[in-house]
Amino acid sequence: MREDTDAKLKNIRRSQTIGTHQNRSERDAYASHYEDRLAQLNAVDHRLAFGRLDLDDETTRYIGRIGLATEEHERLLIDWRAPEAGTFYQATAFDRQNVRRRRHLMLEKRNVVGIEDDVLDSTMLDTEDNLHGEGALLAALNRKRTGRMGDIVATIQAEQDKIIRADLPGVRVVQGGPGTGKTAVALHRAAYLLYTFRERLNKAGVLVVGPSASFMWYIERVLPSLGETGVVMTSLASLYPGLRAVPENDPQVARLKGDLRMVRAIKRAVKDREKRIKEPTRLTVDSTELMLTPKMVDYAREKARSTGKPHNEARETFVKILIRDLGQQLNEKLDEAAGRQVDRPHIEDDVRESMDVRRALNLAWMPISPETLLRSLFSKREYLDSALREFTDAERDLLVRPASAPFTEADVPLLDEAAELLGDFGKITGAAAAARAAAEHKANLENARKALENVHYELEDFGVDGVITAEQIAFYNETGAQRMTAAQAAKSDRTWAYGHVVVDEAQELSPMQWRLLFRRCPMKSFTIVGDIAQASSAAASHSWQDALEPFVGERFELDTLSVNYRTPAQISDAAVAVAQAAGQDVSAPRAVREGECPPFLIHVESEDLISTVVDKVTEEVRFAAGGLIGVIAAPEKFAQVANAVARAHRDKTGTSQTALENQILVLTPWEAKGLEFDVVIIVEPNDLVRAANGSIGDLYVSMTRPTQRLYLIGAEEFPSGLES
Repeated sequence: MREDTDAKLKNIRRSQTIGTHQNRSERDAYASHYEDRLAQLNAVDHRLAFGRLDLDDETTRYIGRIGLATEEHERLLIDWRAPEAGTFYQATAFDRQNVRRRRHLMLEKRNVVGIEDDVLDSTMLDTEDNLHGEGALLAALNRKRTGRMGDIVATIQAEQDKIIRADLPGVRVVQGGPGTGKTAVALHRAAYLLYTFRERLNKAGVLVVGPSASFMWYIERVLPSLGETGVVMTSLASLYPGLRAVPENDPQVARLKGDLRMVRAIKRAVKDREKRIKEPTRLTVDSTELMLTPKMVDYAREKARSTGKPHNEARETFVKILIRDLGQQLNEKLDEAAGRQVDRPHIEDDVRESMDVRRALNLAWMPISPETLLRSLFSKREYLDSALREFTDAERDLLVRPASAPFTEADVPLLDEAAELLGDFGKITGAAAAARAAAEHKANLENARKALENVHYELEDFGVDGVITAEQIAFYNETGAQRMTAAQAAKSDRTWAYGHVVVDEAQELSPMQWRLLFRRCPMKSFTIVGDIAQASSAAASHSWQDALEPFVGERFELDTLSVNYRTPAQISDAAVAVAQAAGQDVSAPRAVREGECPPFLIHVESEDLISTVVDKVTEEVRFAAGGLIGVIAAPEKFAQVANAVARAHRDKTGTSQTALENQILVLTPWEAKGLEFDVVIIVEPNDLVRAANGSIGDLYVSMTRPTQRLYLIGAEEFPSGLES
């Protein structure tokens, strides 16, 4: 299939682009399809098939990552998302669903390395061809970590499958403690929805949002391995197109910027740029003196605001009215000087070209970008005091910063809010070019739609999952433009409306971040996963009800995952004990494995702390035999720890700022969220608590990252719950 698809793609690329735009659109529709299909066939090659069902009617189904059929339409492999594959995950001995035996095929690439049978029909128990080993789930759990998240398509459990296959509409919250597979469920649900509702989602797309760049790097291969390559995946810091924000280091500043009071503050900040004048202003146009009065400005200001358009677009009305009024004033003065009335058709152009007029109108109503608005808001106290009048003086003091300061993660929703109120800055700075581009894109889109009428049914005959959209192939015909996928177009367009949004580690989001995300999906179709007990952000909510009530009220479904697949019981029990000793109400999901050993508590003198950490890393490099080691340190000691570990293991060590694809990763608690390691070493546990303003959340999360062993190394007394 790959060779055949590749040959067809090469043939299309060799063909000459002749004829009308519609001819080119038909050619590009085929090329787009073959490129996407080839990417899919290459992405799913590893562990292509993973299951087999032997049914009561003596037929056999093979389950895999995508559906495959022969040219004669004989089904070789059933896509794991298809309804017929659901029994692979749902059938039990009490509810067989016509399944006699479920066979797990454990593969490395195309090599079968293990087979595990679940016999559901008791009459088959005595047959000799049943194969039993370690168990597919336990084999997957005990496998060494690679630093990249793997899919769980072969070992999805029944409670997870129920959530994955839930219907598309509405807001679905998946609550689960550490290790319950929340992230895996969310990603597999995204793949399932794209398969089941492809016609609805292929055009609008699916957005997956995670807490950090390291987390997005960790999960980025999962969806391609499931045959989905068109999903937009981004961290909270990159939700505003063209911006890669830095962390907000001050938790109190993050809390203030995440407060919904900022909605009114940004609105006032925009209104403050629509200024009145206190007294008449003299303007010179071609040596003629004109007068711009407060009454003229107030009238134009009110008319512009009454349009309901964003600031930069409403400015056109403001300028048009004042240019007209000043033009009339100029015409009257020139007629008076000439002693008669003269027709002057270009008089408004003369007014518009006057430097005095341009300066005065810009001072009264300046076109402004979201970035400029936010920089001036936080760097100029008069703007800050005016816009944030609902905040106290002490709160405003915390928000003051230099105009040159980089934008932070907490600024992202504020920039988005400002962009919504300001409108398109390009309409002021490049209106003509934008109009030409829009007209050209509209023509290409119409040609693409006509082309699809001719090729759609032919593509379906090839067994294509879904269809190519007119928007996708229109990008081929953009003059001088590089081809852009729908996912790339969505990621670069702040106003793109997604068909579904997946939010991971959602317990950390501030109200302003939630507001941004709900703006991205007007249909309010969400999969939200997280654990309220793990929240460490100062802006986080205390319950899902608190987080979602401003946006959907009580209209959300809550599912709970109850089994910890990652963390051994001895370690997860210790993490729960620490959280509960600090007064934190945490869920305690049942662990699948007991584990070989409890957490190791190593107390050292302060001068020996870093060297002890390095020694323990060295020991585990030998003992873990290639397993992934995570060293987690609070920000104040992060650089010191990272440098020391890197000196000892230069070729094996990485950070989120350098190389993540290493055996040893040194991370902050925030960067470690959602990740998992064979071994975790926590440096000075109390530092993690202090850095989170006394919250135990970061320490609790860090303690639940390992799949095998956990070390806590510190010079201070360990937090309550650890030594008891």
